[in-house]
Amino acid sequence: MTASCWGQTYFGFDRNIYPGDDLLPALHSSFSYAGYYLNNPPRTNSNTWSGKRTILKANGFGFMILYSGRWDAELKGKDAAALGRADGAAALAAANTEGFPPGAIVFLDQEEGGRLLPEQSAYLTSWVEAVRKSAYKPGIYCSGILVSDGPGQISTALDILSRDPNVALWVANDQCPPAPGCVMPAKLTPNLSGIPHALIWQYAQSPRRPFAKQCAKTYAADNNCYPPNMPQNAQTFLDLNVSTSPDPSKGR
Repeated sequence: MTASCWGQTYFGFDRNIYPGDDLLPALHSSFSYAGYYLNNPPRTNSNTWSGKRTILKANGFGFMILYSGRWDAELKGKDAAALGRADGAAALAAANTEGFPPGAIVFLDQEEGGRLLPEQSAYLTSWVEAVRKSAYKPGIYCSGILVSDGPGQISTALDILSRDPNVALWVANDQCPPAPGCVMPAKLTPNLSGIPHALIWQYAQSPRRPFAKQCAKTYAADNNCYPPNMPQNAQTFLDLNVSTSPDPSKGR
């Protein structure tokens, strides 16, 4: 058993910018898997993860494979379903180029929260269908935080499950509680995210968001989350994830 797992719980990290080859051994002392972007991460102009699968695998990492989806502003007034099919094909081509095996789960990064708008639903549905028809399997990264929805509340994760109960979910919920903040406690599992079917729970983000204000003391003075026993700098701040698998996307 490594330091990255307790019982059936395994921790992973993700960040938009690849941390560098030299930090992988130290990171693997705490983490079993890493997020891996197939295209440009949100708010970036390049993808520094491209071509890094081999060295990550050689250092013992499993994977959370991620394709950055489109913002609603990019979909409104356009053929969102056609864009979803095109981006699904692009995700499949990138996964194949990076050497990920058949059967691996590719997650669509749905950054905006709340109930899906019609164009977002059309885009997401066609993207999932495109991946589902391939050798790969579809998943969605989305918010599990409840927000106001008419007389009630909804989260993006619950909305997606109501439309497609079989899609794999990587749930983001850094609200304290249920999130414990920037820590790696022994008894933490994805179902505590509020979504019982979650495959992965992203429970801490860098920088700390207002949702996590009750956990502020667990974050560094600059409001970022850093791994234990490593220097705190621009290469090492990250988001924390927990799963019951050391390779949630089955990407090894």
